[in-house]
Amino acid sequence: MTNNPTADAHASKQIILNAFDMNCAGHINHGLWTHPRDESHRFNELSYWTDLAKTLEQGLFDGLFIADITGVYDVYQGNIDLTLKESIQLPSHDPSTLVSAMAAVTEHLGFGVTVNLSYETPYQFARRLASLDHLTQGRIGWNIVTGYLDSAERLIGQKGLKDHDLRYEQAEEFLELCYKFWEGSWEDDAVRKDKTRRIFSDPAKVHAIQHQGQFYQSQGVFQVSPSLQRTPVLYQAGASPRGLAFATQHAEGMFIGADKPEKIKQQVDKIRTQAQEQGRDPHAIKLFVGISVVTAETDELAQEKLAEYIRYASPEAGLAHFSSSVGMDLSKFSDDEAIPYQKTNSIASVNSKFKEQKITPKDLKAQLKLGGRYPLIVGSGASVAEQLIELFDETGVDGFNLTRTVAPESHQDFIRLVIPELQQRGRYKTEYAHGSLRNKLFQNGNRLSAPHPADQYRLHSAAQKLAPQSAEHTE
Repeated sequence: MTNNPTADAHASKQIILNAFDMNCAGHINHGLWTHPRDESHRFNELSYWTDLAKTLEQGLFDGLFIADITGVYDVYQGNIDLTLKESIQLPSHDPSTLVSAMAAVTEHLGFGVTVNLSYETPYQFARRLASLDHLTQGRIGWNIVTGYLDSAERLIGQKGLKDHDLRYEQAEEFLELCYKFWEGSWEDDAVRKDKTRRIFSDPAKVHAIQHQGQFYQSQGVFQVSPSLQRTPVLYQAGASPRGLAFATQHAEGMFIGADKPEKIKQQVDKIRTQAQEQGRDPHAIKLFVGISVVTAETDELAQEKLAEYIRYASPEAGLAHFSSSVGMDLSKFSDDEAIPYQKTNSIASVNSKFKEQKITPKDLKAQLKLGGRYPLIVGSGASVAEQLIELFDETGVDGFNLTRTVAPESHQDFIRLVIPELQQRGRYKTEYAHGSLRNKLFQNGNRLSAPHPADQYRLHSAAQKLAPQSAEHTE
């Protein structure tokens, strides 16, 4: 029995788990599509995704987080030859097309969809996400990205990537307009479905949006009536100074890319402090760190499985992916040559690592032995559970994004071997909570909680204004 309140809080805090995947063969752990038991080449078959969704729900996963990229990785060696050969997120398909089918075979699993706002119009995007929120009964989330590939700009007919900070300025306005659509066009009780009086929607409770901004203009009524969540759960992974300012203002979930516990803890503390400075509850943002897990019945068998996986992985493909992340062709440097810092328009937080420390291609390839650069946890179910709990408690994160290694066995192994061990230790749920994805994550209703930038665009019915605590959607 402990009298330590911090230890007690740790012991009662449960881990939130997302599976981290992408609508392609080669996602994070590159090269493993070549493993004989890997089925990720079937990513263009609907049953591949519906089976995955059912598997994850059996494991009580909170969500399936689906990454996406607009453009191709063409920086390494100045071409896409290796990208094509190793299927480095190419070919890849639209993630939002998967959601309805997966929602149809599950009841609780949430879906975080990555959509790059730089190549969308706010109206069409807001309509698509609101429609998915209806069809999933409030299980949709949006990972907000602004893009970092020159190849994407060329594909849509632009000359080059906008300045890093300007992309975030555009993102601010994009969100403002989406909030107006989701929160400010329809009152909660606008839809009547009154057959006798022939009133489906009450005209007095539906309002036109007027927006004239630097990047976008819009006038008119949003076409989609309020969904369960209205605004989808908002995720973001900004780590640059401008990205962090944006994320701590808007995000409800953030992804941390650091590898060492002390670095993860630094990021956690920084984010919580910044959220507080933005006038938000520092715990109104759930923080996730990406991990890769290789597990088996014993530690020895897990190490054997890892050695087997490594034989099929491609560190060079990982390096090619990394090249596009930092906007530098890393094939130009010899294995032992320190990679110099060069300011680029790509992912600023990743690129800054070359400023902070001496890193060589050889160092990167060692990190990328499994084809990906996320922290790797190897061991029996009990051993992995203990390592996850230790990382969780030490860093203060709220959960993990679990990448796949060999699909689908890596998720099946995790559910079979690790989940029961986490449950046994009281650190993972034994059943789903009810309600929307947002309510499952925060236990605070279906709608965005104030204070949040979306709050200023909300409409309130007369009933809500008179009795906000008893209104239907006051969460």
